[in-house]
Amino acid sequence: MSGLYGEAERVFAVEIEWLRATLELVREDFDRAVEVLASAPGRIVVSGMGKSGHIARKIAATMTSTGSPAYFLHPAEAVHGDIGIAAAGDAALVLSKSGETPETTALLPCLRRLGIPVVSMVSRRDSTLGRAAEVVLEIPDSAEACPHNLSPTASTTAMLVLGDALAMALLKLRNFSVDDFAEVHPGGTLGRRLLTRVSDIMVGPPLPVVGSDATLTDAVGVLASSRGVCMATGADGALEGVFVYGDLGRLLRTRPDAMSMRLSEVLNRNPATVGAGELASSALARMEKRGITSLIVVDERKRPLGLIFLHDIMRAGIY
Repeated sequence: MSGLYGEAERVFAVEIEWLRATLELVREDFDRAVEVLASAPGRIVVSGMGKSGHIARKIAATMTSTGSPAYFLHPAEAVHGDIGIAAAGDAALVLSKSGETPETTALLPCLRRLGIPVVSMVSRRDSTLGRAAEVVLEIPDSAEACPHNLSPTASTTAMLVLGDALAMALLKLRNFSVDDFAEVHPGGTLGRRLLTRVSDIMVGPPLPVVGSDATLTDAVGVLASSRGVCMATGADGALEGVFVYGDLGRLLRTRPDAMSMRLSEVLNRNPATVGAGELASSALARMEKRGITSLIVVDERKRPLGLIFLHDIMRAGIY
């Protein structure tokens, strides 16, 4: 096994150089390619054969998940009926290093008949695919990372990164927001992080609220029945402060007369709060930053609406 790390270094060096070269090659054409894809009223057809096809599938998936509806069209299947999925108003992104892959070139007349403009990723502008494209995103015509210069390696990496760049440029152009992202990612941890609001998992009412003139003995009774949190409000219902088990422990260590004190004397007057409409993930970040395990949920007038606990956020699968 000795010496194989050197092969990793060689492959990385080749592929990094490919990426640098690709970025320079597409400098003059990238904006126009984005315009063509963005201006299509329909969807983006992404196609490629073999290893380029695998990359095309990933690019289509990335575009779809970031606000640019796209679908993969297998070029060989397209000319046997699957072209029926394409329609006037679509735009196409077609991948082929040589630009002469038979299955891919056979697809081009079908796209032309439907009036679908083509953006190509190809290493030769004078190839069949290069000549048929409205915009050419040129990749290097250089040796692959494969030592035999046979297996597509660096070329497919360049296509993949270039596809990501197109998807992110389209995202920026369309002002695709975090909320938009959440709408198309409702499942799994990502969906929970982007869709779950504080109001979905907060507890209360009833709330552990007492008057600020209450004794500490009264407050301890509330702490015991409310997961260690007690809050005080004023006559207008606005939050005046909070008292938690940790405060009680610190107080008992320093004040022998603690239980005879008034709650108003020991309240934390600047407690951490959160709005009911905020993301639960934002509440989690606030707790982690302050090293606490709960937040008071308040309305715009600082009136308590509920409590949100770290344990409940974690149990909801938000990390």
